[in-house]
Amino acid sequence: MFIIAGLGNPTKEYEGTRHNVGFDVIDRLSEKYNIAVDTKKHRALIGKGMIAGQKVILAKPQTYMNLSGESIRSLLDYYKVDEEHELLVIYDDVSLGVGQLRIRAKGSAGGHNGIKNIIAHLGGQVFPRIKIGVGEKPPKYDLADYVLGHFSKAEKVLMDEGYDNAVRAVEMIVSGDIEGAMNEYNRKKKEEK
Repeated sequence: MFIIAGLGNPTKEYEGTRHNVGFDVIDRLSEKYNIAVDTKKHRALIGKGMIAGQKVILAKPQTYMNLSGESIRSLLDYYKVDEEHELLVIYDDVSLGVGQLRIRAKGSAGGHNGIKNIIAHLGGQVFPRIKIGVGEKPPKYDLADYVLGHFSKAEKVLMDEGYDNAVRAVEMIVSGDIEGAMNEYNRKKKEEK
């Protein structure tokens, strides 16, 4: 069984913000695989279903971004899954171009408070993740204001493509091909520079 956790902040005011791209990918997976993510458990909204022949739990932690680890720890303990192989965390990254993906099997938080909290609650940083670029913070912008801001129309087009790629990457990772997902998506868009 895989737990696929998309990070974000609950409540309407955060919908569609840069910080909620993890929730947005969960919504895409929910729609594509007809998995209702509407059960409140483990301080998250969750839904159970199948993706690529694997049982999955889609999760949107409701603890607010910076406490995401509380919900994820509870999910892992309850469902007895191994975070190194059966957890996948999806979240925003300000160091990647808008809509670009970076897939990793492990790594540091890289300054992301939600990931810092997950690492603290798991006691380690070995868990697969898909980072989705939301673009670099403009100079003189406050980081919190930037990640809680919305995408421009042009950025939304790039994000749509990024979300589609993230869904395909999830399918590959759940099928056991994280290497293939990394090879496919970590090199994308370099030619465009």
